[in-house]
Amino acid sequence: MAKAQKDIFAGLIRLHVLHHASREPIYGLEMIQELGRHGYRLGPGTIYPLLHGMEASGLLRSKTVGGVGRPRRIYIATATGKRALKEGHAKVRELLLEMEEDG
Repeated sequence: MAKAQKDIFAGLIRLHVLHHASREPIYGLEMIQELGRHGYRLGPGTIYPLLHGMEASGLLRSKTVGGVGRPRRIYIATATGKRALKEGHAKVRELLLEMEEDG
């Protein structure tokens, strides 16, 4: 995939992550698999820096939870992240309507 395409898709991937993280806690491997179902091919070297960056930006918050085996870091959308998702949704909808009008 060309760098220009990666740059465009990066915003869509972030919206996708926010969508899921606003509904329930998510973790990295789960998002790799979910995004894979939508045609995105991401690995740990991409998703974890993305999640950490979104957390540093205040869009997500994380916590470590235990369980069988190794502890897992889960991410949840913050109020700021939920607002960004809502605004992003409106922008994507507006763009899609414009693209449909242009045929």
